[in-house]
Amino acid sequence: MQRWKVNLAVLWFGNFLVMAGMTMITPFLSLYLQQDLGVTGDHEIGVWAGFIFAANFVTSFFFQPLWGKLSDRYGRKMMLLRSGFGMSIVIVLMGFANAPWQLLLLRMMNGVISGYSPAAVSLVSATTPKEKMGFAMGTLQSGGTAGTILGPLIGGVMADTFGFRPIFYITGSLLFLASALSWIMVKENFDREAAAKRPQASMIKGFRELARIPQLPALFSVTFLIQFAMLSPMALIPLYIKELHGSTTNLDLMAGLVSSVTGFSNMVSAPLLGRLSDRIGSTRILIVSLIGAGVMFVPQAFVGSVPQLLACRFLLGCFVGGLLPTVNSLIRRFTPDGRESRSFGYNSSFLALGNMVGPVVGGALSGFIGIQGLLLVSAASLLATSGWAYNLLQRRQPQAAGRS
Repeated sequence: MQRWKVNLAVLWFGNFLVMAGMTMITPFLSLYLQQDLGVTGDHEIGVWAGFIFAANFVTSFFFQPLWGKLSDRYGRKMMLLRSGFGMSIVIVLMGFANAPWQLLLLRMMNGVISGYSPAAVSLVSATTPKEKMGFAMGTLQSGGTAGTILGPLIGGVMADTFGFRPIFYITGSLLFLASALSWIMVKENFDREAAAKRPQASMIKGFRELARIPQLPALFSVTFLIQFAMLSPMALIPLYIKELHGSTTNLDLMAGLVSSVTGFSNMVSAPLLGRLSDRIGSTRILIVSLIGAGVMFVPQAFVGSVPQLLACRFLLGCFVGGLLPTVNSLIRRFTPDGRESRSFGYNSSFLALGNMVGPVVGGALSGFIGIQGLLLVSAASLLATSGWAYNLLQRRQPQAAGRS
């Protein structure tokens, strides 16, 4: 088996476990706060749950560029293992928390040391043949998507079976296993002596250097806008389902199906669209996927039943599978050699920013325009982004060899 395929397979598994571990807490966070950490009152539970859930993204936003810089200096595999082993320890410690502020600090720490997924993307991009880059990025993305889909389901099942605290111990142990497999099986040809001789710029100066390449800030912004558009209406989808369904019978099941169907179609389509991008170019796939995703948000605002919404969300996922993997492929194409990890680190920060801002803005606007209005705002955002990305990504840089 070719080395790049071995790396991809191991990192797919690791990416799955990381994203599953990050989302396993979602179904029972409020109950964990109430039953194990002694938080009382719906308002207080809601406030603590919101802060604890967001804490990971806040610290991740600030620290991802630092890990990207160190990755270019010391190697992607080292940053991969730092993040994997570090998060496995922090997640186990979450099971020993006795107060909500302890869980909050641990979630913040988890965001500080996170970075497995960006390091995996950088390592795969550095070891994969250029003609297979789209397929590799799509496949790696499908691992993270599968973890995001199945994480809450696995967490809910384990909570019913073992209770809340053992979930953290099991998740940390699985993440430790994935990191150990990465340590043993993933290989990287990294010349530390050559990296040490390169001039080391500060994070601000490094960002300015990358920003001189017009495609890169455009791609970072596209990542933010994708996450913003996808997440801004998400919190209100269960209420929309209740409105469409007209009763509370099987409401939880329907909400789960509607929430997960986009991820399932995303997981299937990402490798297929990645392979297609290797043939016809990543920019084409990105533009078509942005337009398709934007268009598929429109009928969601006018559906009259849950099955119709389910079908629209499934088709949305088919186009979403071509978004972030092609962005990562294009970032690698336009980034100068030796700066790849730093680029992926900044892109990860913009992704975390979209994860934070999207739900906040969506919640603020929902009182004025409702869920239907939010769906149309998401559609308009993605369609506008497709036109903007089309114009900016047509510019060529000397280092951007190959088709785009």
